[in-house]
Amino acid sequence: MSSVAVSSRPSYRPYCAEVRAVRRLSPSFVRVTFGCDDFAHFGRSGLDQRIKILLPLPDGTISDVGQRDEDAIATGAWYERWREVPTSERSPLRTYTVRRADPDSCEIDVDFVVHHDAGPAGEWASRVKAGQELVIVGPDERSEQSHLGLDFHPGTARRLLLAGDETAVPAISGILEALGDDYEVDAFLEVPTALDALPLEVPASHRVHWISRDDAAHGQRLIEALAGWCTASADVLTRAAAPRPQPLADVDVDRELIWDSPADAEGEFYAWFAGEAATIKTLRRMLVTTGGVDRKRVAFMGYWRLGQAERQA
Repeated sequence: MSSVAVSSRPSYRPYCAEVRAVRRLSPSFVRVTFGCDDFAHFGRSGLDQRIKILLPLPDGTISDVGQRDEDAIATGAWYERWREVPTSERSPLRTYTVRRADPDSCEIDVDFVVHHDAGPAGEWASRVKAGQELVIVGPDERSEQSHLGLDFHPGTARRLLLAGDETAVPAISGILEALGDDYEVDAFLEVPTALDALPLEVPASHRVHWISRDDAAHGQRLIEALAGWCTASADVLTRAAAPRPQPLADVDVDRELIWDSPADAEGEFYAWFAGEAATIKTLRRMLVTTGGVDRKRVAFMGYWRLGQAERQA
């Protein structure tokens, strides 16, 4: 057993996980249920909790990042070990959101997008079978910092705006299901087809708008929907306005990561956007530059770029 004290455990650790079930939710979504005895200690923050997934190499092997070494787990050295593996032998590493965590059954669910251009993780999910194994790097509930993988920080806000494409559906779904009816929420989710609108159990004060992209350009209909919301909600934006103009740097989304998740702050309104980088950049400017909303009230994560390979860690 490691000699590292519980209070100093790293926020994240690798888990050796086995696929217990695979379920096709819609044309574009597959839910994979993973099991691991150590998931009894998996972080319970919920919401938009991020994890890292180490995918198997073509021969089925997975890079050794210390996932079976208690001392390595306790020191949090998994990422350094992953970087030290030769590129040709390094398991692809991708970021996902936990859709459901059940420490009592030692299971977690992860929803994958599996459309025609899904990337390595989506391709893996489209053909995975129960019994296969991989490594999931996720929060350790025993750590004082187990909540660090969250970007949803509404603070005192009870009027919320959430928006994203299909890659953000699991996170937005988790957020919606975690919030009570004391929140008034508008959530806009752009998905490939109308058949990808997934059932959610949320209070009546949560208005969920599923937007079918069909043949439109990625993000186009989401941007149009948010523009309509801004026009109809001018009073909300006025009350959330910043005290002075807020210039925004022109981020080159082809080269730079567009990401900011402000800490909890005072205020009535809060927005959370995630998805394709150019779309998120447009939505951010719509709220901050055009709408005048205080930047401290807008979280945005543009974690992939249309036409480019997935961003690695």
